[in-house]
Amino acid sequence: MTIEVDVLTWNGSGRAAAPSGASTGSREVVSFPDGGVDRVVSEMEDFIASELIGMDAQDISTIDEVLKEIDGTDNLSAIGGNTTVAISMAVVKAAASSYNMPLYKYIGGNLINELPFPLGNMMNGGAHAGINAPDIQEFLVVPVGATNVGDAVFANASVHKKLKELIQTKDSNFTGGKGDEGGWIPNITNDNALEIQAQACEEVGDELGIEIRPSLDMAASELWDADKQKYVYAQDGIERDTGDQIDFVKDIIETYKMFYVEDPFDESDFDGFSQLTAKVGNKCLICGDDLFVTNKDLLAKGIEMNAANAIIIKPNQIGSLSETYATVKLAKENNIVPVVSHRSGETTDETIAHLAIGFGSPMIKTGAIGGERIAKLNELIRIEEELPNPKMGSFN
Repeated sequence: MTIEVDVLTWNGSGRAAAPSGASTGSREVVSFPDGGVDRVVSEMEDFIASELIGMDAQDISTIDEVLKEIDGTDNLSAIGGNTTVAISMAVVKAAASSYNMPLYKYIGGNLINELPFPLGNMMNGGAHAGINAPDIQEFLVVPVGATNVGDAVFANASVHKKLKELIQTKDSNFTGGKGDEGGWIPNITNDNALEIQAQACEEVGDELGIEIRPSLDMAASELWDADKQKYVYAQDGIERDTGDQIDFVKDIIETYKMFYVEDPFDESDFDGFSQLTAKVGNKCLICGDDLFVTNKDLLAKGIEMNAANAIIIKPNQIGSLSETYATVKLAKENNIVPVVSHRSGETTDETIAHLAIGFGSPMIKTGAIGGERIAKLNELIRIEEELPNPKMGSFN
């Protein structure tokens, strides 16, 4: 359960919903206060909305500051980060509406013409699946050879379809079950999953005449056993210390030509990230999600340590659009690739499609199938039709 917010101005309106996540970083803001959504809704009119009525929707920084003051805690535990971010996004959409502008253009300006590559979730394991699934949380693909969003979306859907056939050759009992982000849940080893992921990319890529590259979200914080000081791969019956994990991930990247690997280490292991990035950073995007939680200060630490060359951007991790933008700005100033992302508990809200384009993100993580995921992909296609000379984003 989450929250949707409507904001009205004298000549515009905005509506936004905040998602929720099954796999969350410990340093994210709190999603909701004790009492959950019901408490927020009951207090919205008297406790929150009354402080915002009469403010200028264009002044999002001040509005976000007021929301933090209303909350009064360091982690937004009084009213919840999902509450503040839904209000923040709805306010900006209302401001854009008052100028009769789409959100992406209000954020990014009239000269925007680049669109993000969709990073699609194909198979699920870890926290997104059951006990017999692979330990790695997400097996992803990105159609880096696509020249437009429509072809990219079709390529991802085609890989998803191909993988169902390949899973059935490895798991005769496979029933077509899916995780909460739409990826298949196979009862196979991590190695078998990696092999068929690469095979599907190659076969579909050859059929469509475009390059499709495999990628991963390892969600390694879920694998880390603090008592043992090891990453525990229960499906494979293997435990790896940090040095072993570095070698393991490096080997996967080189063997399968991974384009992107997210959270290959525990959320507190900046040093592990730094070592891997130093070894493979020019071959692969090493992305921090739980490591950074869209937090500018944590990103600054990562930049100082050369811990990653990409960052996941999830507005509800930090609680406001202005703070999200500050993190994106710092990333781009330091050649860190911002990857705007959905969450496992997603809604049909399409806002992140506009954010990805407005922020100039070259990639958006939003699944391959499912109504709540397709809502974002369809919005990307619609925006592409509006742009005069659209092209796919650049990673340079």
